[in-house]
Amino acid sequence: MVSHPSPGHGPVRAYIAFGANLGEPAAALELACERIAALPGTHVVARSSLYRSAPVGVAGQPDYLNAVIAADTTLPAAELLSALLAIEHAAGRTRDYHQAPRTLDLDLLLYGDAEIHLPQLEVPHPRMHQRAFVLLPLAEIAPEATIPGRGAVADLLPGVAEQRIARL
Repeated sequence: MVSHPSPGHGPVRAYIAFGANLGEPAAALELACERIAALPGTHVVARSSLYRSAPVGVAGQPDYLNAVIAADTTLPAAELLSALLAIEHAAGRTRDYHQAPRTLDLDLLLYGDAEIHLPQLEVPHPRMHQRAFVLLPLAEIAPEATIPGRGAVADLLPGVAEQRIARL
């Protein structure tokens, strides 16, 4: 099921999570922003500060650096996702195993107010409301943001208050 603005109605505001815990994460964020801005019909309009967070669900990995990027795009959501995966691959991202450390991870969090349920794409991102490393940077650049089916980001922040995260 896909529910989103009809084509031809101008750009859609998309929010993209950035994460990395291998290599040079700050440089990877710069590269990701440059490559997202270079996509057809796409303009990066904001990006959050970097945040350091502990890996979720795994032990023995370095902390992650995370951020959220806001982009206005005319690309359909599935094409945007394909482009994000290509950016990851070009930056050396491998998928050796589930929750493997990574040089660059880009997740499509929100695509306007769309709710998309496809085998390759779930928007809003299904676990974003449970993760401080998504909600805090998102609240920084879009304090009014709402997650369809979950509510206002500001109202969800208390639910992740126990997670270790620090703004850099």
